[in-house]
Amino acid sequence: MTGRLVHTGQVVLDLVMAVPALPPPGGDVLASSTSLLPGGGFNVMAAAARSGARVLYAGSHGTGGFGDLVRAALAAEGVELAQEQLSEMDTGVVVVLVDATGERTFATGAGAEGRLRGALLDRVLPKKDDVVYVTGYSLLHEINRAALLEWLPRLPGSKVLFDPGPLVASINPEVLRTILSTVDILSCNTREADVLGELPPVTVVRDGAKGCRVHEHGRTVDVPGFPVDAVDTNGAGDTHCGVLAAELLRGSTLLDAAVRANAAAALSVTRPGPATAPDRAEIDKLVEATT
Repeated sequence: MTGRLVHTGQVVLDLVMAVPALPPPGGDVLASSTSLLPGGGFNVMAAAARSGARVLYAGSHGTGGFGDLVRAALAAEGVELAQEQLSEMDTGVVVVLVDATGERTFATGAGAEGRLRGALLDRVLPKKDDVVYVTGYSLLHEINRAALLEWLPRLPGSKVLFDPGPLVASINPEVLRTILSTVDILSCNTREADVLGELPPVTVVRDGAKGCRVHEHGRTVDVPGFPVDAVDTNGAGDTHCGVLAAELLRGSTLLDAAVRANAAAALSVTRPGPATAPDRAEIDKLVEATT
């Protein structure tokens, strides 16, 4: 494996609180548990790194306690940093309230990760054998969006993997069309595919426990999932994207990469928490046991 996964998205800190129910306006509620975990793009990068990929985080990160936690988590996964920390602010935080039914409610405070200026991104020089990951969340940050729109067309033939994310309907349609014209592979879930309507020639549509569908230049193949007892589906899509990228970097076909991505996503939902991607040996074991 010579190429890298170059991740252009955002890593934030997730402040996750388990509550019996959401508090009423002006009210309060006691959380039964509280955790502070790296989130956002971290999950994709961790999944790719655990499958043996070299990973470069091209995004920005801040000065302060949140930024320190992000950098420590990335270092623990072997992810390299392309940028120095921004001095003017800390990394952002997402408050996640999980009620007794498992429903998640979010409040996002953006920080340094939303300040990836063009001059910073220009320092990142992908190579032809790299996979460049772009997330739709980046297109909702004005500074990051402008930088990516200038930078992506100048890539030297790197494979661009785009995940539009759950806020795809909030992306400016013209910006979305421009980005889609530069990508090599789209990875999305079924709801996001419905929002997009017309899909690019090469698309992987994730469908939860059912697996995924691979559309490749007029040919569609259903790639079945792996039956497991799900505990927590949070982060399964990120795991799928990260392992898909890692397998493409190893030279696998898109179909073979999708099989292993399905296996990784299945294993990830058997564990509580967002960044629960398995390592390569665990994926090997599940694939071999079911083929």
